[in-house]
Amino acid sequence: MKLTLEEQKILNGEKGETLAKIMRTVVEFGDIFGAEKLVEITHDAHLVTSFGIGLIKPLFRIMDEIIGAGIKSKVKFTVDPRPIDYKNVKCGPLNKLIFSKIMYSQQKRYEEQLRKIGLRGKDDFTCTCYLDEVKNTPKMGDILCWAESSAVVYANSVLGARCNRNSGMLDIFSAILGKVPYFGLLTDEGRKADWVIEVKTTKLPEAQVLGSAIGLKVMEDVPYVVGLDKFLGNKLDHNAKDYLKDFGAATASNGAVGLYHINGLTPEAVKYGKEELVKDNAKVYVIDDAELERVKNSYPILWKKSEKKAQLAFIGCPHLSYTQLENWANDIINELQKNGLKKVQVRTILTTSPHVKAKFEKTKLYNSLIKTGARVSSICPLMYTNNPIAGKRRIATSSNKLRTYSSSRYYTNAEMLELVCSKGGAK
Repeated sequence: MKLTLEEQKILNGEKGETLAKIMRTVVEFGDIFGAEKLVEITHDAHLVTSFGIGLIKPLFRIMDEIIGAGIKSKVKFTVDPRPIDYKNVKCGPLNKLIFSKIMYSQQKRYEEQLRKIGLRGKDDFTCTCYLDEVKNTPKMGDILCWAESSAVVYANSVLGARCNRNSGMLDIFSAILGKVPYFGLLTDEGRKADWVIEVKTTKLPEAQVLGSAIGLKVMEDVPYVVGLDKFLGNKLDHNAKDYLKDFGAATASNGAVGLYHINGLTPEAVKYGKEELVKDNAKVYVIDDAELERVKNSYPILWKKSEKKAQLAFIGCPHLSYTQLENWANDIINELQKNGLKKVQVRTILTTSPHVKAKFEKTKLYNSLIKTGARVSSICPLMYTNNPIAGKRRIATSSNKLRTYSSSRYYTNAEMLELVCSKGGAK
């Protein structure tokens, strides 16, 4: 990798040993992937590591070293969701003991470390940092150092920013340097599609299942999707963005997709078109109703007592947008009323960013939702399921990401609504 004189000085230790180690880590990472240089970050960062798990002692030691050296990030950053919320996601004494004293025993310490090196605000804990309410929204062409897979794929695809799928700590190190290695999805060539996905369904596919099918097929490659725009239209409005948020999260978790293009809709597909974005040797994957049904039916059911009803339902992974939160609240209230019920039949948690939650709490709709027994939280559902006891519960989810990383059982949005709002429920 070719470094500038200033970068070489940092690597040589002229700005201190700690900064030299950070630079060496980022440079060696770039060398592995054939990066020719470092490029400047042009927007705020987003970190994936938001949890103070006591076992990851090297993380806290490194953070202390950074703070001790008086180093702060060159760009401010937001962070993934907090792992616990006892007020809205209640748990028994044993689970609370495991969460607070064993699993996330360093949470308070770690959050203080984050604040000292550049955390943007005390409530900037969400996986959907790009939402209008959170305001960490890059523009087309911005260079990022994010490391949350669902946020990276959204920023690359829906916003047209440029970011590789970084891992935890590399996001912090890059934010400190204000630079990232130039390779992969940062380059024009790296953003070209390896696959053409032909959507030939009779109706708008379930976002989570379509994303899952594509992720499982293309893995880390870039797909160019044709046929979805006939359902979503050619305008990136709230509905389209919400759909693509959940679709992208499924491609990133069921596979390793960091960028997708939607013909006639996403920024680069609109600007450059299929002819310029698709590689000459691109493979083709046709998705129809039968293929989506096959993919959905392939999901394993990991509940120990699969015939029994869910004990807990998580809606929102990634975090719900404000529009999604409103829609879910109205749907739950109306479905309960239709079924002659006042309370949800399964303990239901809707997750969203602290900023969206604060906005929603000021509405009458929030109060109406709370009366149903449902709760709104800014927790990370995945971090909740990492508890070996809590994670063994029969957890239902409408998130393919949560299904993939836990023993939770996947339900479509319609199935989830039936599950929580009817006596019989969806099994």
